[in-house]
Amino acid sequence: MSIETTHPQSRSTPQAAGALRHVEVVAGVIRDARGRVLLARRTEGRDLAGLWEFPGGKHEPGETAEAALARELHEELGIDVEIGAPLINVPQRYPDKRLRLDVRNIAAWHGHARGREGQALVWVPPHKLASYAMPPADRPVVAALLQPAHYLVTPPPDDSDEAWLGRLEQALANGVRRVQLRAPGLDAERWRSLVARAAHACRHSGAEALVNGDAALALDLGIGLHLPARQLQALSARPLPADLPLAASCHCVDDLQAAQALGCDFAVLGTLMPTPSHPGMAGIGWEAFAAMRESVSLPIYAIGGMDAGDVDDARQHGGQGIAAIRGLWPSS
Repeated sequence: MSIETTHPQSRSTPQAAGALRHVEVVAGVIRDARGRVLLARRTEGRDLAGLWEFPGGKHEPGETAEAALARELHEELGIDVEIGAPLINVPQRYPDKRLRLDVRNIAAWHGHARGREGQALVWVPPHKLASYAMPPADRPVVAALLQPAHYLVTPPPDDSDEAWLGRLEQALANGVRRVQLRAPGLDAERWRSLVARAAHACRHSGAEALVNGDAALALDLGIGLHLPARQLQALSARPLPADLPLAASCHCVDDLQAAQALGCDFAVLGTLMPTPSHPGMAGIGWEAFAAMRESVSLPIYAIGGMDAGDVDDARQHGGQGIAAIRGLWPSS
C-alpha cells in the first residue's frame, strides 16, 4: 500500500487541512482457511518503513476502487481476488496529505500469496492484530474487525430496578457487547448496587461494561470507565490500568486528541443529528464527523439520533459504529 508519511498532525486549522493534497487508497482484508489475516510490511526506503499494513494501494486515474484493489493485490501478492463487502472507509490527516483508506473484505482469492515487491508478509490470528505496529490509518481497521459496532448507553431507571435490569439483559440477548452504564442524578447507593448487578450481567453475556464518570467505582468493580468531556480535559494521566477499558465523550478535535493522548481505548463523538434530548440543537453531521476523525487513530462511535441502521453510514465516514440510548435500548 502506498502511504508516504510518518505521523498525523496533532492540530490543524481547516484552512491548512484543506490545502493538503488528497490521496485515495484501497486495501483488502485477506483471510486464509484458518481465519488468519494477511499483513504486509512496508519496505526500507519508504515512509513508515517497518510498519505493518493491510495490502492494497492507490487508485489509478479513472479506476474504480474495486478494480484498483484487484490490480494492486495481483501486482503486490500474485493473487486474483473476489472483492467482498466494504469494512470501513478511514479518513486520516498526515503532515503532507489527507488520505482516505477504503477497506474491503476479500470474499475469495486464488493463487499463492507472496511478496512480489520484496515486502515481508505474515498471517496473523485476528486477536493478535492489535499487537502489530501500524500506520495511523490502519489502526481503526483492526478495531472495525474486532470490536463491537454498537455501544449502548443506558437510560436512568424508573421506579423498578428489576425492569431496568431486564431490559439490559434483553439488549445483551439482542447482541449488544459494549455498554456504558449511566444514570445521572440517581441515588449513589442505589446506583452502585445496580452497576454491580449490570456488570455481572454483562460479564455473563461476554459484553464489556463501562461506568460513566466514576473512576473509584470502576476500579472497585473491575470494569471500564467512560469519561465525560469535562473530566477528560481535567486529567493528565490514565485513571485506570491498561487492562480495563477507558473511553471518553468528545465534541471537538481537541477532545479527541486529549482522549488519544490519555490512552483511551475508544471515543464517542457527536451529537450527529438533532435529538429529543437536545431540542433546537443542530447536529454536526457526517462530514464534520469525518473531518474531526482525521486527527486521531482511535476507534470512534457516532452518537446523537443514531440507531442500529446507521452503522454503515458511520463506517463510511471512518466510525467504529454508533452509540445510542433509544436506538439500542429495548422498549419493552
